[in-house]
Amino acid sequence: MPRSLSGRSFLKLLDFTTEEIQYLLELSKDFKHLKRAGTPHKYLTGKNIVLLFEKTSTRTRCSFEVAGNDLGMGVTYLDPGSSQMGKKESLEDTARVLGRMFDGIEYRGFDQQVVEDLSRYAGVPVWNGLTTQFHPTQMLADVLTIEENFGYYKGLKMVFMGDARNNVANSLMVVSAKLGINFVACGPKENMPEEQLVATCREIAAENGCTITLTEDVKEATKDAHVIYTDIWVSMGEPDEIWAERIRLLSPYQVNEAVMANAAPNAIFLHCLPSFHDLETTIGREIYEKFGLTEMEVADKVFRGPQSKVFDEAENRMHTIKAVMYATLK
Repeated sequence: MPRSLSGRSFLKLLDFTTEEIQYLLELSKDFKHLKRAGTPHKYLTGKNIVLLFEKTSTRTRCSFEVAGNDLGMGVTYLDPGSSQMGKKESLEDTARVLGRMFDGIEYRGFDQQVVEDLSRYAGVPVWNGLTTQFHPTQMLADVLTIEENFGYYKGLKMVFMGDARNNVANSLMVVSAKLGINFVACGPKENMPEEQLVATCREIAAENGCTITLTEDVKEATKDAHVIYTDIWVSMGEPDEIWAERIRLLSPYQVNEAVMANAAPNAIFLHCLPSFHDLETTIGREIYEKFGLTEMEVADKVFRGPQSKVFDEAENRMHTIKAVMYATLK
């Protein structure tokens, strides 16, 4: 049992020990059991939280709202147009005001420094719902999903395919190093994680008996892998003009049936969502009209196939976020 996490912010997994991450995962399992059993668990009745979104979301918003309500808390949502932070009011002033009114603050937006500064000034726990650099709540859901499928995670091989310098790949590398998972980033060399973060993660991985590998070779990377993971090729907030270049660079790293066949027989597929695996989205249809692609980062047969655990993974966001809020507010 780690020392209490009460009063702490949840900004990036580099801030937490292996034991603390494991504690949050065990707590997530407990909350999932309570939810599935229909057992009330309003352990934080009387507390109030605010969700501060500069980037919109389906899973993050719904997970925090349902988790907060299940715990008995009041939940206020501020969309990108509902806060004056950085416009008519400084970040510091916003943080101090919200910290006087709420017991916890979730932030989803852009630079990591914003969520770090919110935590510095608010005086209450702040939770990172996504920044350009890190996506820590997603990682807990990912590892919980992996453990549910394999019964363990230490020693498994996880491969991220595509733009390995984004927030999801960064965070997967960190959580893998912390938990003893062998992590492989597979993508073009210009889309690899920053050298300093790789060096830091390799030091942590060495302590936990696992490895961090960077490669452009799809067959080498995915050989006997237990988890194949990918993300969309253009992130929210990036300009549409970069689609052509991203498609050129990342198409060789699409997760398709050949990739899954090269992995371990019991391999699973994960994706943080949303995904462009068909033409049922506005962006998907636009890309088809411009570039002739019917699917992008993952083939539809993989996304809808038996190895895909993406909807279990999406549900697990709710349980793991509940664990983070309870552990830091109790």
